[in-house]
Amino acid sequence: MTTSVCGCEDNRQAVLSRRRLLAAGAGVAAGVAGATVDTGLAFAADPAYAGDVLVLISLRGGFDGLSAVVPAGDPAYYAARPAIGVPKAQLIGGDAFFGLNPGLAPLLPYWTGGKLAAVHAVGQPAPNRSHFSAMEELERAAPGTSLRTGWLNRMLGTVGSGDPFQAVAMGTAMPARVLGGPAPYVGVTAIDRMVLTGDQADRPIAATMTRLFEDAPTSLRGTAGQLTGGLRQVAKLRAQAYTPANGAVYPGSDLGNALRDVARLIKTNSGLLSATVDSGDWDMHENLGVAAPGKRMYDQLKAFATALAAFAADLGPDHLRRVTVITISEFGRRVAQNGSGGLDHGYGNAMFVLGGNVKGGKVYGRWPGLTEAQLRDGDLAVTTDYRAVIGEILRSRCGVADLNGVFPGVTAAGLGIVTAR
Repeated sequence: MTTSVCGCEDNRQAVLSRRRLLAAGAGVAAGVAGATVDTGLAFAADPAYAGDVLVLISLRGGFDGLSAVVPAGDPAYYAARPAIGVPKAQLIGGDAFFGLNPGLAPLLPYWTGGKLAAVHAVGQPAPNRSHFSAMEELERAAPGTSLRTGWLNRMLGTVGSGDPFQAVAMGTAMPARVLGGPAPYVGVTAIDRMVLTGDQADRPIAATMTRLFEDAPTSLRGTAGQLTGGLRQVAKLRAQAYTPANGAVYPGSDLGNALRDVARLIKTNSGLLSATVDSGDWDMHENLGVAAPGKRMYDQLKAFATALAAFAADLGPDHLRRVTVITISEFGRRVAQNGSGGLDHGYGNAMFVLGGNVKGGKVYGRWPGLTEAQLRDGDLAVTTDYRAVIGEILRSRCGVADLNGVFPGVTAAGLGIVTAR
């Protein structure tokens, strides 16, 4: 999946450094086209997992939560954004204070139906306007500690099954840092493109590999078995043409294609516990535009909402009941527009949470205000740690009893954003 963010030197270094990091930390790729398979052994795994499938959408580049979930009741918002503020008359959903950008219209039925919510003034414990280091901290989620694993990998180590297909980075063969660690996972560009390189009817490499490792030590035999077992699982999926249900129509975008494959895994009971998907192009330093078709932010929100709405429709109520979708981003944007009609790197942000057991139709979190005295160095202040929001969901929906093992020193937020199992 191609992610386009700003061309600043910081971001160019981020891309290069992240590639080096993932290349160095990858597990057993074993010539799998369209995938990276990390078959490190999980620890304290629970094969009887009965929690939600957690779908993490990373809005890379620095998502502007103030354009998406608009604080129309705060006059300072319009004063800071005279050319790009979203007029009250154009807002949809929301309440007397907040409203949603009209670009999010495809998701409005889930908002009004109580399945989609937002959390505002959310972010990391400390400001960080560097794409690279902010993404690293966001996905490691353990500031002040020596931990180098990703928080989602730590969660999998607590509740996972040890099957590589318990966690999938969909749309990329280079999984996000959030999955880095000993619990197994796979990075898949697309289900229909995941094959063992060179494996053909007259050259059964996968079958040969199975026989080759039959008498190998347990650790090697297990690793090979995970790889070939995963390939067999994908082959079964590829053999059956997939048609989205309930009239869902996915856009032909990277995000739409990735979410379509995630839905495919969920609905075929593949053992998926978590999936990560990237959505880029949120780094709008210039020409963010008004809330109208043809303008950057509006079109980007519309594309995001169209893909996510198709995913929810495809799952239908029965499958959505066991799925929770969370969006995160490395930082928000400045409150005030810049001289190029865009927004520079900021701090506080908004998250979306979608699922069958989400108490939706409202904006959660404590609003700090946008007057100069209420800002954090010109940015929206953070009143809720993003880890506390995710922690509440992990505890209530995913059966994570020891939150400290995932987010050290963090207490779950008491927002009541989801119904506990």
